[in-house]
Amino acid sequence: MPISLGTVMMALGTFRFGVNRANYQTFTRSAAYRRAKQDRVGRAPALQFLGPDAEEITLEGTIYPHFKGGLRQMEMMRLVARSGAPMMLVDGLGFVWDRWAITGVSETKSVFLAGGAPRKIEFSITLRAYGRDGS
Repeated sequence: MPISLGTVMMALGTFRFGVNRANYQTFTRSAAYRRAKQDRVGRAPALQFLGPDAEEITLEGTIYPHFKGGLRQMEMMRLVARSGAPMMLVDGLGFVWDRWAITGVSETKSVFLAGGAPRKIEFSITLRAYGRDGS
């Protein structure tokens, strides 16, 4: 089934987040900056700027598998994560975020049907910027 580009909120490699699949409701982006403490004689230490640290993105959302996307969406995300390869991240507006690696996948299943199938899956996916290779 072709995916309408209008329903994709974010694409990570071949995995799509969007209205018809895993749909995130919270997007958190954090950035840190590395500074090393340099001790000095007779005065307080100085901080030496070492550059930016890898940025991190956390996507949190809810999947209703019987409504859209099916029960195996989180398993597919774990398979993508196990590849270990960084993937291109592109948002639904066409902005290319460069390469990112999955560092965590978690889920909570609830509201069960007979046989144990969940009607609701809450998820969290953590991504870390891979960084550029070379100069």
